[in-house]
Amino acid sequence: MLSIASGAGSAAVLAAWIWSGAAPVLATALAEQFPSHAVIVALMLGAVGGSGAAITFPLDVLRGFVLPRRAGLLVQPWQSWLADRAKAQGLGGGLALAAFEIIYALLVVSPAAWWLWATAVLAAGSLLVAAIVPVVVVPLFFRLTPLRDPDLRERVLALAARVGVTAAEVAVADLSRKGRAANAAVVGLGRTRRILVSDTLLASFPRDEVEVVLAHELAHHARGHLSRGLGFQVVLLLGALWAAHWALDAWSRPLGFAGPADPAGVPLVALVLSGLGLLLTPAAAAWSRRLEREADAVALEVTRAPAAFAAAMERLGTLNLAERRPNRLKAWLTATHPSLEQRIAFARAAAERPAGMA
Repeated sequence: MLSIASGAGSAAVLAAWIWSGAAPVLATALAEQFPSHAVIVALMLGAVGGSGAAITFPLDVLRGFVLPRRAGLLVQPWQSWLADRAKAQGLGGGLALAAFEIIYALLVVSPAAWWLWATAVLAAGSLLVAAIVPVVVVPLFFRLTPLRDPDLRERVLALAARVGVTAAEVAVADLSRKGRAANAAVVGLGRTRRILVSDTLLASFPRDEVEVVLAHELAHHARGHLSRGLGFQVVLLLGALWAAHWALDAWSRPLGFAGPADPAGVPLVALVLSGLGLLLTPAAAAWSRRLEREADAVALEVTRAPAAFAAAMERLGTLNLAERRPNRLKAWLTATHPSLEQRIAFARAAAERPAGMA
């Protein structure tokens, strides 16, 4: 509910910028002071994004700090949490700025086909971001140290080899400094790929359970889920940018913009993209659940440890306070993973199948 309220607040701010006439007034004032189209886009985005962030900040604090602290999931002090949030906002704002600068530059250069070119450029940018996550983004939030247990490291690398994934490093992230949640991930592409495991996972889980959790994460890379996910996102992005193209063509003049390339349209583009993103959330969630089920199947096939898998899911659910059986509507709309109960049942069913049967 808090996520929905935050999204509704952001949408209301964007709508206010558009239909109050504030956006063209500000864009005109900025044009009188700054000759650069790119600078005006950046300042418009800063004003629009900043106002939205200010409106939703109390909800973000409640959702990201107050409630997790109350539930015992978070031990991070307020100042540290606020610093992490500032870093996340800075990263998100930087990526949004890059995307909008690309969109508005292409609107000037190719008014009719800008949305096609923007899709191609932003898809390439997504690949770059995926590659630099383990070496640039993750270290901003967690201290990473090499896995010091040589036996476990060899077991993890051997598991990766069985799955068919190469990784440059097995690293431990200090999640315990911020909370009790346990997690693992395989991030990066090619030479930047890293196997990450939280210190909370290593401290709370037996080795066979650590292996099945990592087998699931490695399966995403082995089965090409990153590339398939990117392809799915490109299709969604293409549709969203086409809708933004249509909206700018249809509404620029009635809303008082000088034309589709007028930076006054920044809140309109943001509203269309975020609105369509919200509408397409169930489709994206269903796609994610499909990939997660496939990764579970690969993990069970490679490790042949259904009991360890079920036990790991139970332990993760307890540590992370996951719902065993979420509301069906909520699961259909937003769940990116099968429910905890479904995943445990899947592992137990695998345990009952004779060896060698699919």
